[in-house]
This record gives sequence, C-alpha cells and structure tokens, in this order.
Amino acid sequence: MASQIHFLDIKGKPLLSRDYKGDIPTNTIEKFPLLLLDLENDEGEYKPFINHQGINYIFINHNNLYLCALTRKNENIMAIVIFLSKLIEVMTQYFKSLEEESIRDNFVIIYELLDEMMDFGVPQTTDTKILKEYITQDYYSLIRSTPNHLVQPPNAVTNAVSWRKDGIFYKKNEAFLDVVESINMLINAQGQVLNSEILGEVKIKSHLSGMPDLRLGLNDKGIFTSGETADTNNKGIEMEDIKFHQCVRLSKFENERIITFIPPDGEFTLMSYRLSSAQFLMKPLILVNCKTKVHKHSRIEIICSVKTQIKKKSTANNVEVIIPIPEDADTPKFTPEYGTVKWIPEKSCLVWKLKTFPGGKQYIMRAELGLPAVVDTESIMTKKPIKVTFNIPYFTTSGIQVRYLRINEPKLQYQSYPWVRYITQSGDDYTVRMK
Repeated sequence: MASQIHFLDIKGKPLLSRDYKGDIPTNTIEKFPLLLLDLENDEGEYKPFINHQGINYIFINHNNLYLCALTRKNENIMAIVIFLSKLIEVMTQYFKSLEEESIRDNFVIIYELLDEMMDFGVPQTTDTKILKEYITQDYYSLIRSTPNHLVQPPNAVTNAVSWRKDGIFYKKNEAFLDVVESINMLINAQGQVLNSEILGEVKIKSHLSGMPDLRLGLNDKGIFTSGETADTNNKGIEMEDIKFHQCVRLSKFENERIITFIPPDGEFTLMSYRLSSAQFLMKPLILVNCKTKVHKHSRIEIICSVKTQIKKKSTANNVEVIIPIPEDADTPKFTPEYGTVKWIPEKSCLVWKLKTFPGGKQYIMRAELGLPAVVDTESIMTKKPIKVTFNIPYFTTSGIQVRYLRINEPKLQYQSYPWVRYITQSGDDYTVRMK
C-alpha cells in the first residue's frame, strides 16, 4: 500500500508527513505542486493519481487541503483513495473540521492516528468509535498525571470483531431495522417516466448487550435469490452496486444467500443497493401536472394538480411540490384545495406543502403572480423542472420484505425485541418537466 502520507495546503506546501517504509526520498513530495499543475493543464479526464519517475502520487482534495499518498509499487489506487477518504472522516469526527488550522493545532494526535490507522503502509483500524477509546484529546495529559499507568488499546483492536467492543450492556435489548428506498425519477409533462432508479439502504440501530449474532432473512420473492436476482411483479430484477458493512460474513452470503453478522453498537448501514430503470417499470408515485398561462406580460397564472398513485391504504407524508417562477414575479395569490403555499422570492419558486396525502387522492392549486418586466416568461417556465419531495412509510417500491431478524447471544441468552420499518422517499432528483 502507501509508503508515505502527506498533508499539504492548497498550494502544495507540506503541513505534516508520515513515512511508513523509508523506500522513497523524503523530498519527493516537493515535486507534487508542479505535477499537479501539469495535470490541471491537461484537458483529459480527471485522475486521482500521477505517475512520475516510478513514483505514484495518489491524492484527494478536501477543504483547501491535499491528502497525498506516495508509493513505489503498482498498488490498488482505489484502495488508497478509500483509505484517504476514511482518514478525512476520522479526523473530521475528532476535530469537527479538517483544515489547515486544525492540522497545525493537533500534530501530536494526528501522528497517533496515523500510527494506529496504518502499519508499514497497510491500513489497520479505521473505526472512529474504536480509535476514540484510547486516542483522545487528553491522551498525553492522562499519561503525565499517571506516569506508571500504560494506556492499553481496547480488545476490539486485536479482536476479529474490530467494529465492536466488549462489555456492552443494555437493560432492554432491542434492534431497529429500517428498509429505506429513495426514488429518483425524471417525468415529462405528459406524465411519462423518462428515467428512474431506486437507491436502497438497510439501516440498523443496535441496542444489544454482549456479542450478539444476527441473521437476516428476506422474502423468497424479494431481492436475494441465486445470482443476485429478484422476482418482483413476476419479473426478474438484478441488483447493482450491492455494498455490505464490514460486519457481514461475505462467504456465507455468497454460498448460501444468508446475511449473518455481529453488529456494531448504535446506528450503521448494513447494506445498500441500486435498481436501474432498465430493470423495472414504475409509474410516478406522486404525479404532478402543471400548466401556466401568461396574460399580456402583466401577470402569470399557474394551475397545478398533484395526485398520489399509491394504494389507498398508504399515505404520503410531508409532500412538497416546488414550482419555479420568473425571478421578477411579485404580488402572489394562492388558492389551494388542500395544504399551504409559500412564496420564496430568493429562490424564485412556490412551495406547495401537503402534510398528509392519502393514496388515490388528487388536489389542485391555483396561483397568480404579477410580472412587472416584459420577458419571455414561457421559455423560462419550461426550462426549469418541478421538484417533488415526499416520504411514504410502510411501503417499498422494489418489494423487498424482511421475513425475520433473529438475534442470538450465546453467553447471555437474553430476550430481545427486533423492530422492522419500511420507508419509501424521494431522492435528490425526483423532477417533473413543465408544459
């Protein structure tokens, strides 16, 4: 892996460095600013690395800083990039913000973290919860006050289960599992879906004592069957970009399609997945139809209807329809059948809020705004799409269902309470084009 790790300012001046192997001259990093300048002048694709005279410079940018790893061998570039990202994450949780000033104020602790997170260039412990148990802000003051006391790393560092410490105890043992699916969708003015995807996450909040062993079972017709396919609506669906937390036993999943794991304490994401539009046909969960009419460049009239295309027993909560309007529009008047409408002039939009929206319902909102300037309003309105946000509890679009969540702690043998919840919500890009 990495031979050296360097922290540099935005101009490429070194702030802090750690040499793990000693196989690269310490002044090699001085060439990085010129190499970076040559890379920026190159019109090719962006690369997170530079190769020069047999040395690989692997770097990422964060808060006007460069984190750069040097290696002489042909290493896995993305593995080093991921480690640098994890290094930023750990130090951000220590110092709240990783920037030049926080590096200058925390040299000692940063060197401690670099020594524990990487050994001879090989990544070791990168879990902030475990690192904070024996590398703290007051670490050296504690040593000075008790010179005969040696601070020992927790068992989790040398244990096979490095993400969980020993001795965790709860009076009431509970595990909360959330299946959260975010929908990104592009819908044209006629209500047809042009592009869509589902981004799913299985999140767990663990309040369990000891070292519990969990087994998660999903529905037979759901996501996990042989070959990573699913049978939803009698059609095969292949998941993409499946990612598991490090606690999952991958060999068990690959051979038997069973998810077993010892969970970290507290909240974490067990797995994430993606389904693209090429694999399923899905109608808009929230359908918006918006028409505009300009009256002699003096005022604009907007008629917007919104309909939920989900089962009647389901309800969409906290629905927001964000409608773009001309920047110079003023004196708005709203008449919604249901909900409230707010004009946000600094963002040039109207926000129609519907707190609860039962399935199969449809509502209409009318709005009028003045136009003091003579502009081509119709072209402005059609360029900007409508954005929709919502969440639907007790519902998943892909059809994934949890059959069981079994909890077993071989030593304590306590009674536990697993809870399961399903949520479908809008993603960052659920948009509707206007007519």
